[in-house]
Amino acid sequence: MSNIVLDKDSFLRRIKRLYTEWKAPSVGHDDALSNLDCIMSVVGVDEDIVYSKSMALQLWLLGYELTDTISVFASDAIYFLTSKKKIDFLKQVENISEEGVPEIKLLVRDRTDKDKNNFEKLIKIIQNSKKGKRLGVFTKDAYPGEFCGSWKKSLDEARFEHVDISVIIAYLMCPKDESEVNYMRKASLVSVDIFNKYLKDEIMDIIDSDRKVKHVKLSEGCETAIQEKKYTGGLEPTYLEMCYPPIIQSGGAYSLKFSAAADKNHLHFGVIVCSLGARYKSYCSNISRTFLVNPTETMEENYTFLVNVQEEILKLLVPGAKLCDVYETTLSYVKKEKPKMVDNLTKTFGTAMGIEFRENSIVIGPKCQALVKKNMVFNVHVGLSNLLNPEAADKEGKTYALFIGDTVLVGEQAPASVMTPSKKKIKNVGIFIKDDDSEEEEVDNKKASKDDQGTEILGRSKRNAVLESKLRNEINTEEKRKEHQRELAQQLNERAKERLAKQGNSKEVEKVRKNTVSYKSMSQMPREPDVKELKLYVDKKYETVIMPVFGIQVPFHISTIKNISQSVEGEYTYLRINFFHPGATMGRNEGGLYPQPEATFVKEVTYRSSNVKEHGEVAAPSSNLNNAFRLIKEVQKRFKTREAEDREKEDLVKQDTLILSQNKGNPKLKDLYIRPNIVTKRMTGSLEAHTNGFRYISVRGDKVDILYNNIKSAFFQPCDGEMIILLHFHLKYAIMFGKKKHVDVQFYTEVGEITTDLGKHQHMHDRDDLAAEQAERELRHKLKTAFKSFCEKVETMTKAQVEFDTPFRELGFPGAPFRSTVTLQPTSGSLVNLTEWPPFVITLDDVELVHFERVQFHLRNFDMIFVFKEYNKKVAMVNAIPMNMLDHVKEWLNSCDIRYSEGVQSLNWVKIMKTITDDPEGFFAEGGWTFLDPESGSEDENETAESEEDEAYQPSDAETDEESDDDDSEYSEASEDESDDSDDLGSDEESGKDWSDLEREAAEEDRNHDYNTDDKRNGKFESKKQSKSSKHSRRDRMEQRSSHSKKHKSNSSSTSSHLKSSSSKHGSSSSPTKSSKDKYSNRDKHHSSSSSGHKSSKDKDKDRKRSRDDSREHGHKSKKSRH
Repeated sequence: MSNIVLDKDSFLRRIKRLYTEWKAPSVGHDDALSNLDCIMSVVGVDEDIVYSKSMALQLWLLGYELTDTISVFASDAIYFLTSKKKIDFLKQVENISEEGVPEIKLLVRDRTDKDKNNFEKLIKIIQNSKKGKRLGVFTKDAYPGEFCGSWKKSLDEARFEHVDISVIIAYLMCPKDESEVNYMRKASLVSVDIFNKYLKDEIMDIIDSDRKVKHVKLSEGCETAIQEKKYTGGLEPTYLEMCYPPIIQSGGAYSLKFSAAADKNHLHFGVIVCSLGARYKSYCSNISRTFLVNPTETMEENYTFLVNVQEEILKLLVPGAKLCDVYETTLSYVKKEKPKMVDNLTKTFGTAMGIEFRENSIVIGPKCQALVKKNMVFNVHVGLSNLLNPEAADKEGKTYALFIGDTVLVGEQAPASVMTPSKKKIKNVGIFIKDDDSEEEEVDNKKASKDDQGTEILGRSKRNAVLESKLRNEINTEEKRKEHQRELAQQLNERAKERLAKQGNSKEVEKVRKNTVSYKSMSQMPREPDVKELKLYVDKKYETVIMPVFGIQVPFHISTIKNISQSVEGEYTYLRINFFHPGATMGRNEGGLYPQPEATFVKEVTYRSSNVKEHGEVAAPSSNLNNAFRLIKEVQKRFKTREAEDREKEDLVKQDTLILSQNKGNPKLKDLYIRPNIVTKRMTGSLEAHTNGFRYISVRGDKVDILYNNIKSAFFQPCDGEMIILLHFHLKYAIMFGKKKHVDVQFYTEVGEITTDLGKHQHMHDRDDLAAEQAERELRHKLKTAFKSFCEKVETMTKAQVEFDTPFRELGFPGAPFRSTVTLQPTSGSLVNLTEWPPFVITLDDVELVHFERVQFHLRNFDMIFVFKEYNKKVAMVNAIPMNMLDHVKEWLNSCDIRYSEGVQSLNWVKIMKTITDDPEGFFAEGGWTFLDPESGSEDENETAESEEDEAYQPSDAETDEESDDDDSEYSEASEDESDDSDDLGSDEESGKDWSDLEREAAEEDRNHDYNTDDKRNGKFESKKQSKSSKHSRRDRMEQRSSHSKKHKSNSSSTSSHLKSSSSKHGSSSSPTKSSKDKYSNRDKHHSSSSSGHKSSKDKDKDRKRSRDDSREHGHKSKKSRH
């Protein structure tokens, strides 16, 4: 046991709580500790004993069960008597010295005298503790065996006064710390998974196939299911067990107690009561549900009432409330709502739960005076028994019971949070069987029963009962998803408003550029000859260029210089220096860059110097400019590099110092590569877990520290189907190494050959190849085991502060978050791609909603937009997801309770998010995120308006002919991009239009314009113009009609200047129909121009020659058409 790590922090925290309560009792309803002289606990060996207070205390303090161990808690020291191996484990806390914690002493068992001397030592220790008379023990715990029997005999001979401390110790252990809550949450999720994925489906399948299955068989199936990973959410099965044998009851015989057992009777298709609970790392959970097959209205009312009773209890479980008051208030509610049900109600409404499944002293009952505290966990269960159903067809269905229970956590505010989130409303547990005879009647009465189908979620046929998950239901999976999404949509805006209200109007502070000063005084100015001679001088020390301006040496700091250029023209060399000044960067916000933007700025300075060397001169005058040019470039490069590093560091959050652990048993992995690389060359290194963080040391000696409290998400991706195995850390705040900031750090090793030699002769039965494959399989298994062991040790060592998430490969789908398409894999709380670099990590808790773009039937792919709860953060986009994965992605998002929406067009998210952040209150006042919903009213109105237009507008014969011609030319629009691309590959002369083509197009446009103008005068477009002025949707307003403007630009981009002026001249008064006609006419022109690009080279040469002649003859006319 020396390799097992003991959680020292938890031990000290909990032992301090025990001694603090012993010295100064604060529990009002029990004062058992107040007059004690010593506390003693003994744990023996008995596999039949699952729960005992002695074992619970030991697990609570040490985290492990140590059999045949005596623990004595004296006033001045703590003593443990156990075997040598267990003593090695306990040595981890032997020499700890902390205020409020007594000294810890260890005694090794001596089997030669059957521990007689050790027992005498312990008796003397108890006698010397305070008065040495009153001994606190757990009176109900009685372990068999020689060791425990001898100790009991020694205690009896000493004649101490025994005081039972079971109640007070149970109450001390009730408020859970963070790690305990985490264990119970995991246990609860396993309970839910076994119930939903195994037991519920199994019962449905039994009803569907009309099989006879015994209750005990179902119970045994649940116990087997806990060992299968698909029901355990990826948790290690060795840490999991059942709290009690699952209880399945039906057919009129019901006992609403957890001491009941599943009998050998067959499952009756009436009322089925199920209870089960999983235990993870000794911490318990429970879930109880009742299935109702063909319930009557009365049964449905009673069940709904029971659910309401449980919700009332959850509201009352707040810190400071007495459990007896919770019981009495709930009872008053029942008397008020349904007084007849009081006699049928269970006698208690739940118990506290933790290491022990049932704390019998802390009960939601009439006599318990205990106070509720924050982070207490209760098994809240309430039931109604001995209820009568006179409408039942068989004897077993005449009597029934209802029972529901959940594991709940008490928070700071009401109601208590449910840790077993399995739906329990009547629509989720009601199973409605339909006989074959009634199916014909149902067809006739379908309209009449339509309103009642909302409650009949699980419709069944007696011969062929249908499972909810098999999509043969009245409400299929898609409708269920939509219903859940509607619920999420209602919650989305409310939560967003609350969150923004809490954040307040915090605006980002504009960063003011540091005002650099070259010299603080004249004394710092250099005394070099070049300065005195009014030459350009570069001061490297102060990063300043001294320039002569009107005979005066003027220093300019290097940060004021934008760029420099040098040129030689004839006998002179020119040096041009451009400076930063307001207005230099058009369209950017540069308010914070200049402290005094209203001052006068020098824009540029140009110096000229002769290249001619006069007689007696060592060098030509221009050498000064050449030297200054070189030095300015050098200093500028150095300054920019330093500024970039400072920019990287400026928003870094200072990290704590890594505390190195000198323990040789620290979890460690060797021969790992790091991504991103510390230097250009890839190097291996080792990763080691220390007290408060990881340290990676490369073979060159470079160090990278990652602290536990800075890890937002940790991932372990095994090498199944991959060529690398990796650990990935997604950080809360960026860390700096390799002169850059990094939020994602990855450690990996290669499993096999990533590259393959294609020239190597390979044969299927080649011995070398078979040996290599076998070696690779063994290496994969070895690496997987090593990485998994490392992760488990780190989780234990950090008290689950760092938990490694593993991606679900089977849930993955392809997408392109960056340039290349990768496989995106969901984890329990993220969506990741870790194999390719850069990595893609989206934490689902940070996501507000997901929007699908370009969701159209004829497209192969769609895009996925992640909008974050922090609206100032840029949205994340995943492109090119195959359309056949849409339902798969929706189902996954729905299961994660994430709101999604979809649309046919791509939105301008930069403008949308800016609109929201500028006026969040106005955004939510107008409906908030409902503008993304395709079923919103504004779009329906637009569709209605368009349909009315189609009916109202009757085109003339001429227009009909023209539109049919336009339809024939639609192919040109589809091939427009292709023709443009192909034209770009040629020369400039081939890609541009010649003057004759432009002239013909201008003439054709004039004819079309005259024709349209005549039509407009005749009033042919009046009705359509009026109907088309309907409201735009909110989505269009958010886009600021950008899509319309883009469309207009694209239609007129390749036409001549004359066409542009013509369309702009008449665009304001033209109707929507006219604009569409113009669009089609432009299509024809594109077609003619693009088709001309496919002529033979000979024809092209002829056209070029002819166009030159035409341009000479009609030069004036062409110029006119261009203007």
